[in-house]
Amino acid sequence: MRTLAIECASEACSVALFEGAEMLAHDHRVLGRGHAERLVPMIEALPEKGKADRILVSRGPGSFTGVRIGIATARALGIAWDAEVLGYPTLALVSAVVRASHPGEPVSVAMRGGHGEIFVQDFDASGIPEGDVQSLIPERAAEAAQHALLAGTMAEELQGVRGQGIAESLHPNARSVLDLPPGLLTSDVSPIYGRAPDAKLPAA
Repeated sequence: MRTLAIECASEACSVALFEGAEMLAHDHRVLGRGHAERLVPMIEALPEKGKADRILVSRGPGSFTGVRIGIATARALGIAWDAEVLGYPTLALVSAVVRASHPGEPVSVAMRGGHGEIFVQDFDASGIPEGDVQSLIPERAAEAAQHALLAGTMAEELQGVRGQGIAESLHPNARSVLDLPPGLLTSDVSPIYGRAPDAKLPAA
């Protein structure tokens, strides 16, 4: 089975193409902005323009725009290629990335959220979530993160707030998608926002 992985929920944008468990090609760029303009050309630059039997796409939480761009692209390609489209949580992919350098260790993932908050979630040594993702101010996030190992774009900031632990500053990367626990893949590819919307409907 050929698998295309798409990850653009953070400042980074990455794609990877696999034949079975073998990675055929990979591209990872820290863009900040401009995911909409760069994602499709990155896919087209892959062998056979990235065409695959299965597409794995990040659901977030992360950049509101990036998450929606990735999901919309995956859905469109799924229709065009008659491919299966599955979603995965972004913070779980960060956990999978850091396990390569810290095997057998549980990790607290800390990623940039909105309005100065941090998305934080704990994972056990096998990559299974130990609770729901939370969006918290740094002080509260430091209290919520239970493990000594911190990973993600906000790992160093969280380490500084709590004054201890090991911080691995990194972005999610599509090349690690096959290291996700299979149970975290889902046919539900709706976005995971990780926090309540800022706008609220007026009371009746």
